[in-house]
Amino acid sequence: MLKSESLSRISRTLAMDSTPPLSPPVVSTRALFFRFLEVGLSGFGGVLPFAHRMMVEQRRWLSEAEFAEVLSISQFLPGPNIVNVAVMVGRRFQGPKGAFAAVLGLMLMPMVIVLALALVYARFADVERVRHAFNGIAAAASGLVLAMGLKMARATRGSLVAMAIAAVSFVAIGIARWPLLWVLAVMAPVSIVIAWMRRAR
Repeated sequence: MLKSESLSRISRTLAMDSTPPLSPPVVSTRALFFRFLEVGLSGFGGVLPFAHRMMVEQRRWLSEAEFAEVLSISQFLPGPNIVNVAVMVGRRFQGPKGAFAAVLGLMLMPMVIVLALALVYARFADVERVRHAFNGIAAAASGLVLAMGLKMARATRGSLVAMAIAAVSFVAIGIARWPLLWVLAVMAPVSIVIAWMRRAR
Protein backbone atom coordinates (compact mmCIF):
# COMPACT_ATOMS: atom_id res chain seq x y z
CA MET A 1 0.00 0.00 0.00
CA LEU A 2 2.72 2.43 1.02
CA LYS A 3 4.78 1.45 -2.00
CA SER A 4 1.91 2.12 -4.41
CA GLU A 5 1.22 5.52 -2.81
CA SER A 6 4.91 6.42 -3.13
CA LEU A 7 4.94 5.40 -6.78
CA SER A 8 1.82 7.46 -7.48
CA ARG A 9 3.36 10.50 -5.79
CA ILE A 10 6.54 10.13 -7.86
CA SER A 11 4.55 9.82 -11.07
CA ARG A 12 2.52 12.94 -10.22
CA THR A 13 5.73 14.84 -9.46
CA LEU A 14 7.28 13.77 -12.74
CA ALA A 15 4.12 14.78 -14.60
CA MET A 16 4.21 18.21 -12.99
CA ASP A 17 7.90 18.64 -13.78
CA SER A 18 7.34 17.68 -17.41
CA THR A 19 4.60 20.26 -17.90
CA PRO A 20 6.01 22.87 -20.30
CA PRO A 21 6.11 26.45 -18.98
CA LEU A 22 3.55 28.89 -20.25
CA SER A 23 4.85 30.61 -23.36
CA PRO A 24 4.65 34.40 -23.60
CA PRO A 25 1.76 35.72 -25.69
CA VAL A 26 2.32 36.34 -29.38
CA VAL A 27 1.05 39.79 -30.32
CA SER A 28 1.09 40.91 -33.94
CA THR A 29 1.71 44.43 -35.21
CA ARG A 30 -1.89 44.51 -36.44
CA ALA A 31 -3.16 43.59 -32.99
CA LEU A 32 -1.02 46.28 -31.37
CA PHE A 33 -2.40 48.92 -33.72
CA PHE A 34 -6.08 48.04 -33.37
CA ARG A 35 -6.05 47.31 -29.65
CA PHE A 36 -4.36 50.63 -28.88
CA LEU A 37 -6.74 52.29 -31.33
CA GLU A 38 -9.58 51.00 -29.13
CA VAL A 39 -7.80 52.29 -26.04
CA GLY A 40 -7.41 55.72 -27.62
CA LEU A 41 -11.13 55.81 -28.41
CA SER A 42 -12.17 54.58 -24.97
CA GLY A 43 -10.88 57.31 -22.69
CA PHE A 44 -11.51 60.98 -22.20
CA GLY A 45 -9.21 62.73 -19.77
CA GLY A 46 -6.91 59.73 -19.36
CA VAL A 47 -6.78 56.30 -20.97
CA LEU A 48 -4.47 54.44 -18.59
CA PRO A 49 -7.36 52.59 -16.89
CA PHE A 50 -8.56 51.38 -20.29
CA ALA A 51 -5.03 50.37 -21.28
CA HIS A 52 -4.70 48.44 -18.02
CA ARG A 53 -7.97 46.62 -18.60
CA MET A 54 -7.07 45.79 -22.20
CA MET A 55 -3.52 44.55 -21.59
CA VAL A 56 -3.93 42.87 -18.19
CA GLU A 57 -7.55 41.77 -17.83
CA GLN A 58 -8.77 41.18 -21.37
CA ARG A 59 -5.82 40.30 -23.62
CA ARG A 60 -3.46 38.97 -20.92
CA TRP A 61 -0.47 40.53 -22.62
CA LEU A 62 1.01 41.52 -19.26
CA SER A 63 0.58 40.39 -15.70
CA GLU A 64 -0.42 42.84 -12.99
CA ALA A 65 3.17 43.04 -11.78
CA GLU A 66 4.54 43.54 -15.32
CA PHE A 67 2.08 46.36 -15.99
CA ALA A 68 3.08 48.03 -12.73
CA GLU A 69 6.74 47.83 -13.76
CA VAL A 70 6.06 49.27 -17.23
CA LEU A 71 3.95 52.08 -15.80
CA SER A 72 6.55 52.88 -13.15
CA ILE A 73 9.28 53.27 -15.77
CA SER A 74 6.91 55.29 -17.98
CA GLN A 75 6.16 57.70 -15.15
CA PHE A 76 9.85 58.20 -14.50
CA LEU A 77 10.56 59.02 -18.16
CA PRO A 78 9.64 62.33 -19.82
CA GLY A 79 6.51 62.50 -21.93
CA PRO A 80 2.93 61.27 -21.50
CA ASN A 81 2.73 58.06 -19.49
CA ILE A 82 0.38 56.26 -21.86
CA VAL A 83 2.59 57.02 -24.87
CA ASN A 84 5.60 55.65 -23.01
CA VAL A 85 3.60 52.54 -22.12
CA ALA A 86 2.58 52.06 -25.77
CA VAL A 87 6.20 52.38 -26.92
CA MET A 88 7.48 49.88 -24.35
CA VAL A 89 4.72 47.32 -24.92
CA GLY A 90 4.93 47.59 -28.71
CA ARG A 91 8.72 47.31 -28.59
CA ARG A 92 8.46 44.27 -26.36
CA PHE A 93 6.33 42.24 -28.77
CA GLN A 94 7.27 43.49 -32.26
CA GLY A 95 10.35 45.65 -31.92
CA PRO A 96 10.49 49.18 -33.38
CA LYS A 97 7.62 48.55 -35.81
CA GLY A 98 5.49 47.35 -32.91
CA ALA A 99 6.26 50.51 -30.96
CA PHE A 100 5.33 52.63 -33.98
CA ALA A 101 2.10 50.68 -34.56
CA ALA A 102 1.05 50.97 -30.91
CA VAL A 103 1.69 54.72 -30.73
CA LEU A 104 0.01 55.34 -34.10
CA GLY A 105 -3.07 53.40 -33.04
CA LEU A 106 -3.16 55.19 -29.71
CA MET A 107 -2.84 58.72 -31.10
CA LEU A 108 -4.61 58.62 -34.46
CA MET A 109 -8.29 59.00 -33.58
CA PRO A 110 -7.78 61.09 -30.42
CA MET A 111 -5.95 63.70 -32.52
CA VAL A 112 -8.86 63.87 -34.95
CA ILE A 113 -11.43 64.03 -32.14
CA VAL A 114 -9.52 66.62 -30.13
CA LEU A 115 -9.15 68.88 -33.15
CA ALA A 116 -12.90 68.66 -33.76
CA LEU A 117 -13.72 69.25 -30.08
CA ALA A 118 -11.33 72.20 -29.95
CA LEU A 119 -13.35 73.90 -32.67
CA VAL A 120 -16.61 73.19 -30.83
CA TYR A 121 -15.23 74.24 -27.44
CA ALA A 122 -13.85 77.50 -28.82
CA ARG A 123 -17.38 78.33 -29.91
CA PHE A 124 -19.34 77.18 -26.84
CA ALA A 125 -16.81 77.51 -23.99
CA ASP A 126 -18.82 80.28 -22.33
CA VAL A 127 -21.96 78.15 -22.04
CA GLU A 128 -22.46 77.15 -18.40
CA ARG A 129 -23.84 73.70 -19.23
CA VAL A 130 -20.72 72.91 -21.25
CA ARG A 131 -18.49 73.78 -18.30
CA HIS A 132 -20.56 71.57 -15.98
CA ALA A 133 -20.34 68.71 -18.47
CA PHE A 134 -16.55 68.93 -18.57
CA ASN A 135 -16.42 69.00 -14.75
CA GLY A 136 -18.45 65.81 -14.66
CA ILE A 137 -16.14 64.15 -17.18
CA ALA A 138 -13.11 65.12 -15.08
CA ALA A 139 -14.68 63.54 -11.98
CA ALA A 140 -15.39 60.31 -13.86
CA ALA A 141 -11.81 60.20 -15.18
CA SER A 142 -10.48 60.65 -11.63
CA GLY A 143 -12.58 57.71 -10.48
CA LEU A 144 -11.21 55.51 -13.26
CA VAL A 145 -7.62 56.38 -12.35
CA LEU A 146 -8.33 55.60 -8.68
CA ALA A 147 -9.86 52.24 -9.59
CA MET A 148 -6.82 51.37 -11.71
CA GLY A 149 -4.51 52.29 -8.84
CA LEU A 150 -6.39 49.99 -6.47
CA LYS A 151 -6.15 47.12 -8.97
CA MET A 152 -2.42 47.69 -9.43
CA ALA A 153 -1.98 47.67 -5.65
CA ARG A 154 -2.78 43.94 -5.71
CA ALA A 155 0.69 43.32 -7.12
CA THR A 156 2.24 44.73 -3.92
CA ARG A 157 0.21 42.61 -1.51
CA GLY A 158 2.47 40.69 0.82
CA SER A 159 5.38 43.09 0.31
CA LEU A 160 5.54 45.45 3.25
CA VAL A 161 8.47 47.32 1.69
CA ALA A 162 6.57 48.04 -1.54
CA MET A 163 3.48 49.10 0.39
CA ALA A 164 5.57 51.39 2.59
CA ILE A 165 7.24 53.04 -0.44
CA ALA A 166 3.85 53.54 -2.09
CA ALA A 167 2.41 55.04 1.11
CA VAL A 168 5.33 57.44 1.57
CA SER A 169 5.12 58.56 -2.06
CA PHE A 170 1.36 59.10 -1.78
CA VAL A 171 1.71 61.19 1.37
CA ALA A 172 4.57 63.23 -0.08
CA ILE A 173 2.80 64.04 -3.37
CA GLY A 174 -0.90 63.82 -2.57
CA ILE A 175 -1.00 65.32 0.92
CA ALA A 176 2.22 67.24 1.53
CA ARG A 177 2.14 68.57 -2.07
CA TRP A 178 5.86 68.13 -2.55
CA PRO A 179 7.13 68.49 -6.15
CA LEU A 180 6.84 65.31 -8.15
CA LEU A 181 10.37 65.47 -9.51
CA TRP A 182 11.88 65.78 -6.04
CA VAL A 183 9.89 62.82 -4.75
CA LEU A 184 10.89 60.71 -7.77
CA ALA A 185 14.53 61.73 -7.40
CA VAL A 186 14.52 60.33 -3.85
CA MET A 187 12.08 57.42 -3.95
CA ALA A 188 13.09 55.90 -7.30
CA PRO A 189 16.74 55.21 -6.31
CA VAL A 190 15.61 53.96 -2.91
CA SER A 191 13.15 51.56 -4.53
CA ILE A 192 15.74 50.30 -7.02
CA VAL A 193 18.35 49.69 -4.31
CA ILE A 194 15.86 47.84 -2.09
CA ALA A 195 14.67 45.66 -4.99
CA TRP A 196 18.26 44.88 -5.97
CA MET A 197 19.19 43.94 -2.39
CA ARG A 198 16.15 41.68 -2.04
CA ARG A 199 16.93 39.82 -5.29
CA ALA A 200 20.59 39.45 -4.34
CA ARG A 201 19.67 37.50 -1.20
